[in-house]
Amino acid sequence: MLETPMKPVACSEGVTVYCPENSKFSFFNSPYPAHRAYSAVDVYCESLFGGVAPSPVHGEVVGIRKVSCPEQSFECSSFDYVILLQSSENVGRHIKILHVKPTVAVGDVVKPGDPLGFLVRSGFFDFWTEPHIHIEVRNPSDPIRARGGIKFERLMSIENLTEPKELCGVVVESKREYSLLALNGDFNRGIPVRVGEEMGLLDGGIPHYEWFGVHVLTEPPLNSVVTLCGAKIGTVKALYSKMCAAQCSGLTFKIDGKTVNLGFYLHLPKPLVKIIPENIGGLNLEKFEEVAIAIS
Repeated sequence: MLETPMKPVACSEGVTVYCPENSKFSFFNSPYPAHRAYSAVDVYCESLFGGVAPSPVHGEVVGIRKVSCPEQSFECSSFDYVILLQSSENVGRHIKILHVKPTVAVGDVVKPGDPLGFLVRSGFFDFWTEPHIHIEVRNPSDPIRARGGIKFERLMSIENLTEPKELCGVVVESKREYSLLALNGDFNRGIPVRVGEEMGLLDGGIPHYEWFGVHVLTEPPLNSVVTLCGAKIGTVKALYSKMCAAQCSGLTFKIDGKTVNLGFYLHLPKPLVKIIPENIGGLNLEKFEEVAIAIS
């Protein structure tokens, strides 16, 4: 099987994480503690659930564990998997990977883009969660628990950011679980926001995860206000290496009077906004439909 073309997007202590070149990734779009602590990256795949997951790292498989998942109201797997690799770039670090049913075995060596396994719709997901690979860099003495990962740094550059005036665009994909919106305007890598006097790119689920990340060129002061289309959406509460975490303000997004949540990511191609209904099938948008999102 041919390997998937990949690009480097993040690093931690010499360990590089790669993303499929036509996909997206996120440090913050998750409710789990590792993401808020800057110590996890989710790499999204072009495949559907059950499709092939490309390895996001260089390494040798040193452990595989099958774990039980919570039950959900939607169809999902009762099991998830932890794949542990020893990094080929820094042999003193292990790499923890979740949400992939492995086709590799202990002792196998993989490089970015090599088949690692199949993408799992985990019981740890919400109904709107897309197929992705969760990656952490760990100390070999503490490789598995939920906390304890080593912080990441973003490799992707950001520049020439202009804050959008409104959240209007065209639906490019519509499912019962979510829709994807291409905003009007020429945006690159992500959706810009203002952070105090600076600009950054949004990364997170708003407001459903209650906090989100912003990628910046210059770290803003703590308690800087984050605005989207001129509306306050949060306040900066933590800083790390040109990334900041912000607490959501009491905002609401609506489409035609219906409340929705929004997902923002870092994209290698043109960025899209995920529109999430309050329940499955709760928002029936048509592909190519023009949509305006109100912020209140």
